Amino acid sequence: MVTFENLTVVSVFGASGAEPGDPEYAAGRVVGKQLAETGFAVATGGYGGVMEAACRGASDAGGVTIGVTAPTVFPGRSGANPWVQHEIPADDLIERIAIMMKMSAAFIAMPGSIGTLAELIVAWNLAFVAPLAGRQFGPVVAVGETWKAVVPALATQLDTKGELVTVVEDAGAAVAAIVARLGAG
Repeated sequence: MVTFENLTVVSVFGASGAEPGDPEYAAGRVVGKQLAETGFAVATGGYGGVMEAACRGASDAGGVTIGVTAPTVFPGRSGANPWVQHEIPADDLIERIAIMMKMSAAFIAMPGSIGTLAELIVAWNLAFVAPLAGRQFGPVVAVGETWKAVVPALATQLDTKGELVTVVEDAGAAVAAIVARLGAG
């Protein structure tokens, strides 16, 4: 199990465009808060939207937050959101995803777009290949209606194991799925 400052890290992926007042932002705050209350550190891509919301929720609960940013990819962004306590800059999106995969013991994909899908797919693929090397990986959890449609469709079309991604209705169920598999952080 990977730790950061002796804490188990959970990566949270999600929409960068969500704003305070949006349901996705509120859900991000809930997931961050509940993860921190359960003893997990929260890692995100470090910028706005659901990433900010998860860090904000974790910070409000006294938790540790990590932002893995990509300044050369997003030069127009002024840095990590104000709730990131530890910023780790990556050279590109591939390095960013790799850092998050290596530092985290679990992964939650909140509602998002193509970037969130890329992160979910990498986590799913690593969960698929880990047993080939005799290792455990995950859990990988996806939240909401979009993933409820996408995960089974991809599993069927790509002839892969859809059960490697636990699809749940809401943020609370996502944290419960992580705790059920890993225990408290």
